[in-house]
Amino acid sequence: MKTRLGCLSNKSDSYNDFSEFLPPAHETTARCLKLSTDEVVRWSESFDHLLSHKYGLAAFRTFLRTEFSEENIEFWMACEEYKKIKSSTKLVSKANKIFKEFIDVQAPREVNIDFRTREKTKQSLEDPSPTTLNEVQAQVHSLMEKDSYPRFLRSKMYQEMVNRAHAQGQRRSV
Repeated sequence: MKTRLGCLSNKSDSYNDFSEFLPPAHETTARCLKLSTDEVVRWSESFDHLLSHKYGLAAFRTFLRTEFSEENIEFWMACEEYKKIKSSTKLVSKANKIFKEFIDVQAPREVNIDFRTREKTKQSLEDPSPTTLNEVQAQVHSLMEKDSYPRFLRSKMYQEMVNRAHAQGQRRSV
């Protein structure tokens, strides 16, 4: 997966930089047809739909990199992984790692949250549970949904993806 994400590291707002991550154009399976037509457009219907689709999530991550704010989606993804941990030892370790990486005031990739939430999260790390990061994750999710997501939908990158999806759909139906 890292090699496929390599093309996303450029700070560009162009669909061409993202296109090599998508399924090959020569594939004509129903899944790829659906992705190239319905899915790209459906990402605009809801933020959660965008995040639940692997190519939508990848496109959004690419967009956030162009805005130098990828820490938000990286944090959100780390929280999603955290919720799946069953071992209490691993839960403590991962919670502390996430706190140091994203939540602490001097975190290298600090997310924008309020003081109260930061302190409450810090206190909850004494006895973490799978829901320990839910409140802070919800704040970051809300910030992305209200701020970054609308800009993503207006971005040249997304508009080019929609246009190309429509063009490919029309070529296939002819």
